[in-house]
Amino acid sequence: MRREWSPEDVVACWTPVGSDWDLVANKSGPTRLGFVLMLKYFELEGRFPQFLEEFPPAAVDYVADVIKVPAEDLAKYDLSSRSAKGHRTQIREALGFRPATRADEERLTGRPSGQSRGVRHKAGRVRAMIASPGRPRRAATCRSQDEWSRPWPSRSPASSTSSFPTRHPSRCPTRSRR
Repeated sequence: MRREWSPEDVVACWTPVGSDWDLVANKSGPTRLGFVLMLKYFELEGRFPQFLEEFPPAAVDYVADVIKVPAEDLAKYDLSSRSAKGHRTQIREALGFRPATRADEERLTGRPSGQSRGVRHKAGRVRAMIASPGRPRRAATCRSQDEWSRPWPSRSPASSTSSFPTRHPSRCPTRSRR
């Protein structure tokens, strides 16, 4: 997620709209602020933040002003709490996502999860291959927050070749990509 946002982009991408207000109706204080920021962050990035610092400061100030909660209250919202876990579940359900499962992994790779491609390497050789200076670095897949960090659409990935659904594709043209 980019750190610098123009005022127009903040308004276009971080303003709660329509059904967003129904989702936050029963929340107040830091919970309300954290929930709205997680909702909008998920809409933009397709994942949830792991740290509060991942929220752009301009977005925090803007959303806090819109929902009438002091921006400083965000420090009281714990992303690892049980309520935050419930918020992630509520956001996924509202947007039509679910956490990826082993069955999804098997369907996408064509083999049971945990099954290797039949290639075996000795640990020392693997370390040497990874440590070689000319070898490109790749990000490792990790299982975090609610077992898997990548959300999947509720429909089967094999049944559709389209990308994940977004609610406001035209409103936020400057979305960052990793």
